[in-house]
Amino acid sequence: MTAPRTLVVRLDSAGDVLLAGPAVRAVAAGSSHTALLCGPLGVRAARLLPGVDEVLEYDAPWAGVDPAPVTRAETRRLLGELAARAFDRALVLVSYHQSPLPAALLLKLAGVRWTAADSEDYPGSLLDLRHHRLPHRHEAEAALDLARDAGFPLPPGDDGTLRVSPPPATGHLTGPGPYVVLHPGAAVPARAWSAARAARAAAALSAAGHRVVVTGGRAEKDLTAEVAGTHALDLGGATDLHQLAGVLAGARVAVVGNTGPAHLAAAVGTPVASLFAPVVPAERWGPYGVPHVLLGDQAAPCAGTRARQCPAPGHPCLDGVGDAEVLAAVAALGGRARPEAGRPALPGGVPEKERGGATA
Repeated sequence: MTAPRTLVVRLDSAGDVLLAGPAVRAVAAGSSHTALLCGPLGVRAARLLPGVDEVLEYDAPWAGVDPAPVTRAETRRLLGELAARAFDRALVLVSYHQSPLPAALLLKLAGVRWTAADSEDYPGSLLDLRHHRLPHRHEAEAALDLARDAGFPLPPGDDGTLRVSPPPATGHLTGPGPYVVLHPGAAVPARAWSAARAARAAAALSAAGHRVVVTGGRAEKDLTAEVAGTHALDLGGATDLHQLAGVLAGARVAVVGNTGPAHLAAAVGTPVASLFAPVVPAERWGPYGVPHVLLGDQAAPCAGTRARQCPAPGHPCLDGVGDAEVLAAVAALGGRARPEAGRPALPGGVPEKERGGATA
């Protein structure tokens, strides 16, 4: 029997696409062709996932921070692309608070023969497998559950952790020697330190003997410059997503909020000191499959609100995290300070990072 041509749908951010990676690999192991349909924010991450043969893009009117308008032209374009590829099966991956049914309707109209998704809403004839997510499941695990029950188990030897294609060498960007990455930005302001607080953390890490590399996108260059100051190397705007994976792969620890680079760090095996605002639950979106420490008041009044802007003056759940907590988390995760003054630096560029420490 010929393996099916399968479409995986994940229409959210880069971080959500990275968390879908293990499920995508499971689908790819049982398919003759695997395509990933994602939104504009997830395209670059989708192209890094092992097992993906083709990436399709659709700016869904029901997804994202600034949803696209509904247009007949764009809907017809998508239906035409999907119909031309004659997919046998589709999995629609959504978070626990989202509905897969708008996507499922379009898939049926495009002639996809069989569709599966987690759905709390009655799907009528839109889903061939109406799956129910287990409570308290991490996003990566919930997607794997759906894939398995849709007939796509992980292949033997696949541990189900996050992965991306091997990143490029980035020593020419970071310079030689051990370092800690500090990524201060996030797409959602409520999930990030304030710039001033991040700058104090960079200074504290540097004063404790760590070499600090500050990362961020092109739109965050002013932020990374402020955070790096005179204490750290500023790589704001200097990397694309694949290069950022390389920078993270070379780091001993990444200090980062609940945002895509946290999941990218996990995908390259780097421990994460996670500045996790409780606006969404850490059990579902925390760093997956790597040693990590959660920093931030998980019982703050904003817990579970999915707020985009912090509702509390001073952003206490994250800006209230002390320097001592950050330094302790980095040390617990294997981050070591630079050699003492007068001692020779380690040869050979960036050494293999060491694992260890506590997992939260």
